[in-house]
Amino acid sequence: MHAVVTPVRDTISIDSRRPESRQRAVWSLLEVALPGQTRIPFAIILAPETGAFPAIRMRDLSCFESLEDEQIDILEFLPDDLAAKGRELGGVALLASLEDNLSHFLRISDRTPIVFAGSAQAAADRLFDEHVDSRIRPFVSHLPFYSLRAAATKFGELMESEQEGWVRVPEKLRMSEGMFVAQVVGRSMEPRIPDGSLCVFRAPVVGSRQGRLVLIEQMNEYDIAWRYTIKRYGRHAPLVEGEERTEKIRLEPLNPEFEAFDLAADQFRVVAEFVQVLES
Repeated sequence: MHAVVTPVRDTISIDSRRPESRQRAVWSLLEVALPGQTRIPFAIILAPETGAFPAIRMRDLSCFESLEDEQIDILEFLPDDLAAKGRELGGVALLASLEDNLSHFLRISDRTPIVFAGSAQAAADRLFDEHVDSRIRPFVSHLPFYSLRAAATKFGELMESEQEGWVRVPEKLRMSEGMFVAQVVGRSMEPRIPDGSLCVFRAPVVGSRQGRLVLIEQMNEYDIAWRYTIKRYGRHAPLVEGEERTEKIRLEPLNPEFEAFDLAADQFRVVAEFVQVLES
């Protein structure tokens, strides 16, 4: 079975996950306290009880209209500083250090216990949306996701396509308006793309496609479950003795349990390029 792309499904609730997949953690809200103003929620710091690195999500500085240069310097320095200390101390010890040492400009809340499933970063992002900033800023903090037909239509046909929602993406991802999110189902691209992953794609594919992981639409396939697939774009398929010479492209899985296959140029269309897997 080839990996196929399907619409993003609703987020799985914690209670529906297997009990053994749940993790315990504590989290705190970091706030900016300006004289005479209400405290401004700034960041979520989630610390797994295992002592692992913390998961941190911060808002950008655009929400602050008037800060002194020294205060701006503190906030700009904070992400790298917290990341370094988190790697050195672990999440729980980082929270303890902040509780002991923060100035009046930055305040940290009491710790709140949480049980979550999936990645710590995804859990921190959900807390960020709930307690810090739930705004959707297209192609700044969030990317759109589409159904299969909508994604292929938007990036291939002169027709309107219906977007199904927005997905928050990592802060360091450089976004553009040709990017979107979809869910990949199937094992043919494991381990790089696990079955069920939410993935970021970029369209159109610019430059050589050789060696890239691409989302393709198979034009001669009418079963929607097989029409869309992700494969590594290979070189021209080798000639087979006795066959008429036709220009075919080899499309390769990453999982050695699956076989590569060849398609003629008029049998498929490259929709987009795979960028990365999103943590869930």
